[in-house]
Amino acid sequence: MKPEARIAVCPGSFDPVTYGHLDIFGRSAQLYDEVWVAVFHNASKNALFSVEERVELLRETTRDLPNVRVASFQGLVVDFCKEHGAGVLVKGVRAVSDFDYELQMAQMNYGLGGIETVFIPTNPLYSFLSSSMVKDVAKWGGDITPHVPQIVQTRLVERLRD
Repeated sequence: MKPEARIAVCPGSFDPVTYGHLDIFGRSAQLYDEVWVAVFHNASKNALFSVEERVELLRETTRDLPNVRVASFQGLVVDFCKEHGAGVLVKGVRAVSDFDYELQMAQMNYGLGGIETVFIPTNPLYSFLSSSMVKDVAKWGGDITPHVPQIVQTRLVERLRD
């Protein structure tokens, strides 16, 4: 009997994707047979990039990870997991403050759909990094080269110039 594929989901807004996100995706891809990067529609956040643009950037920046897929979703992440046969969510945590929030979300997701959450500590190189910080630095003309892939940097500079 062949064991079922181990499928994980990495949910987030990814506005924009950073090297910190890509590190978590790559490490997850080593642990699971298939990893879905799930871009959620969050009406409460004022996103710089549309969901479609974020999906495009994620597909471009994860193309070297053959077992990583990218899709968008609306609604509950547990429903996305069920739809894609995933039994686990993978979340990167940078600090205790991240863990506090993510633990509450993990408990809610387990209660809603029996979906487990695995926490991966962020690589220390990216422990301070956030999409918001990258956007702020780019907005003021700072160098974001160490924090995002070239395609993301190009698109971010273009968007902020518009």
